[in-house]
Amino acid sequence: MPAVGSAPSSKPGSGLLDGLDPEQRAAACAPRGPVCVLAGAGTGKTRTITHRIAYLVRSGHVAAGQVLAVTFTARAAGEMRTRLRALGVEGAQARTFHAAAMRQLRYFWPRVVGDQQWDLLDGKLRMVGQAANRVGVNTEAEVLRDLAGEIEWAKASLVGPDDYAAVTLRAQRDIPEPAARVAEVYRAYEEIKNGARLLDFDDLLLHTTAALEEHSAVAEEFRDRYRCFVVDEYQDVTPLQQRLLDAWLGGRDDLTVVGDANQTIYSFGGASPRQLLEFTRRFPEATVVRLERDYRSTPQVVELANTVIGAAKDRPAGSRLRLVGQRPDGPPPRFAEYEDETAEAEATAHRIRELLDSGIPASEVAVLYRVNAQSEAYEQALTELDIPYLVRGGERFFDRREVRQAMAALRTAAARDADRRGDLATVVRSVLHPVGLSEQPPSGGAAKERWDALLALVELAEELENTVEAPELARYVAELEQRAAAQHPPTVEGITLASLHAAKGLEWAAVFLVGLAEGTVPIQHADGDSGAIEEERRLLYVGITRARERLELSWALARGAGGRRQRRRSRFLYGLLPEHHPAARAGRPQPKAAGKRTSCRVCGCTLTATMEVKLGRCTGCPSDVDEDLLARLKAWRVERARELKVPPFVVFTDATLVAIAEQRPVDDGALVSISGIGANKLERFGAEVLAVVHGSGSR
Repeated sequence: MPAVGSAPSSKPGSGLLDGLDPEQRAAACAPRGPVCVLAGAGTGKTRTITHRIAYLVRSGHVAAGQVLAVTFTARAAGEMRTRLRALGVEGAQARTFHAAAMRQLRYFWPRVVGDQQWDLLDGKLRMVGQAANRVGVNTEAEVLRDLAGEIEWAKASLVGPDDYAAVTLRAQRDIPEPAARVAEVYRAYEEIKNGARLLDFDDLLLHTTAALEEHSAVAEEFRDRYRCFVVDEYQDVTPLQQRLLDAWLGGRDDLTVVGDANQTIYSFGGASPRQLLEFTRRFPEATVVRLERDYRSTPQVVELANTVIGAAKDRPAGSRLRLVGQRPDGPPPRFAEYEDETAEAEATAHRIRELLDSGIPASEVAVLYRVNAQSEAYEQALTELDIPYLVRGGERFFDRREVRQAMAALRTAAARDADRRGDLATVVRSVLHPVGLSEQPPSGGAAKERWDALLALVELAEELENTVEAPELARYVAELEQRAAAQHPPTVEGITLASLHAAKGLEWAAVFLVGLAEGTVPIQHADGDSGAIEEERRLLYVGITRARERLELSWALARGAGGRRQRRRSRFLYGLLPEHHPAARAGRPQPKAAGKRTSCRVCGCTLTATMEVKLGRCTGCPSDVDEDLLARLKAWRVERARELKVPPFVVFTDATLVAIAEQRPVDDGALVSISGIGANKLERFGAEVLAVVHGSGSR
């Protein structure tokens, strides 16, 4: 493996590398060929790969137009383009996988297909509903969303309808309907979609791959155009994306990949860090650089992040990056326990008000949660304190009425007066004044939100002025159009409310991680699946590493006001709280219900972990699960869930079924002694479960 020393200053483009640390510099000036950058959170990976592209271009190794950089979000691609422009690189392509594939497919379509191009399907739920109705499957909205997710997973995993049942059985996926029925819906969906001459997003990748694999002239033209490839967030590639990348490469090895297996959080969609971890097996001569200097977060935040991910089980050697904080010390992370979720939301809003009053901009504060449904309480609490907020994943910036009006005014102005005088930001401000950008902001409410959106357009003009010499209004409008197409909005003042998944790739000065209770983080249906539990841990790690200076973590003991205080903080938080914290010794995971097993039935040791209590044994002690019984229980659960129109885990989790199949209860008393089966579950399902255990029926 080549050494990763820094480039000598006499090399072409060496001045470009000034300011990079030794590892970043080694990655940027590595020789052409395969390069793998293992980049921890906050270590400057975007800075590194854009400098690598600029170095290769400036050194004459490749022309800017021969570079194709791909990442996973339009925002990340837009950020990459902005940085490349600031480095003087014009013409390099930076796009998402899907955007790149769409562009290529449209170009090659007449040669590959020959007839009129098929339109892109705008959301698949309606068509999935038609397919489900055709084969007699439940068409309620929640079921259709689950079915759509399964179809997306299958296509991303290169699994067709004929193979779906066998593959999901091997993968032990928790699916919304019996595998054969999902396969029927999948097959019908493809027939209806193709009959309507429509493409979904996965088809963009599939058809582009087929065009390159099956048409040599198309492949030759593409590979002559693009010679150098960069893939960001490589830990999140799916088998389909990897196959497209292989088709792009065509056996060449001028490839730079960047990723962090500790941030793999999209396994449910088919993503896998395997390609990242096995990169050097595929390319034995690859240059490998590890970025571990964290420039984003204070040492206090970094230490907490390292502790959380350090407790992960079965971490591959290539994923064991340990961040080293480079910033000055900051305040220690704060932990808080509340009586209920309403109290948690109200207290969080008051803490945010304190930060805003101290001078921290609203756009530098985020509230992150596990599921989108948690946002409602925080929206209400922030509204009551007149704190502006934006829900990430809500209405898109460029779809807002005032933004559409502003863009129309800017297009008109650019076309009417290309030589308008004055600095760009002043020109933009004058154009936007008639559509609502007053000199002083309104006092608050919706009017203030509209004003903030228009002001963000002015700030974008200021940003362009800082990266391009004397930009004209037409150039600014073109930048806006490109950002609108890529859904890469400018920053708007307001607290960000976002799920942990949606927060990936973003950062704030202050982050509030809320709702960190068992059953939410980790999510309830992950219990019993060690792989799913570890992904939940990585999700928390991602949330922690979004914070630059201030980090606050909280949980509630009850869901609603006056509810039973029976919840406990996430298992991932044990060992993190300072010893003097009021909750440090309270709330340890102990079974509370009478009759629940508290010691291992195999070795007699005291059980504390949730999964151990549920199974009634230590996880290290041998399992005596009855596989035939477990299969019957799962079949019963699928049937019952379909009747109740709920996901299977709502009936019983996989872990509870495993516990039943291990302990084989003979009566109600034995059944209710299993953790996860209380009085309500016993009343609703007890007789049926015992019948399955006794082998007297499938119900």
